[in-house]
Amino acid sequence: MQPIFLVVGGPGVGKSTTSRALAASFASSIHLPVDDLRHMVVSGLALPSPAWDEELVRQIRLAREAAVRMAGAYAAAGFAVVLDDFYDPHGLEEYRELLSRPGTVGVVLYPTAEEARRRNAERSTGEEGAYIDGAIAHAYSVLGPAVGRLAEEGWLVLDTTGMDVAAVVVAIRERAGV
Repeated sequence: MQPIFLVVGGPGVGKSTTSRALAASFASSIHLPVDDLRHMVVSGLALPSPAWDEELVRQIRLAREAAVRMAGAYAAAGFAVVLDDFYDPHGLEEYRELLSRPGTVGVVLYPTAEEARRRNAERSTGEEGAYIDGAIAHAYSVLGPAVGRLAEEGWLVLDTTGMDVAAVVVAIRERAGV
């Protein structure tokens, strides 16, 4: 059976880049960026912010539920699956069932907040850069206290500060045993 990976972390930590490279390291694979599913909403998209309203929670739940169904279908067809998403204040509840399946690996990319801000500054400017920089601070305030619990639950928690994408992929595969 091919593995399913759920890669999470704050903004600017390299979730999408790492997930795509991780997927590419398998002969048959799919990368499912959950943000892309959310951004398929053409009108009325709710963007994450420190204040989570009902509409934002609903849209995140819908995208995650769709991603889980897609992951299951592709895994059943023999594909390695790599989902990437952000960690949220609700603790990724929509993924609990997926994470309980044999062969599913939760991965937290957790470089220092300073590194995340540095990476963001390299790729984002203006309003977008400022929005993401604010989101980094919020994400680390939420994720920081949860990292120990996630590690105890079996998540692979990786400090990727100073690592390039190839090294992160190798570390994930080695620690996951695949």
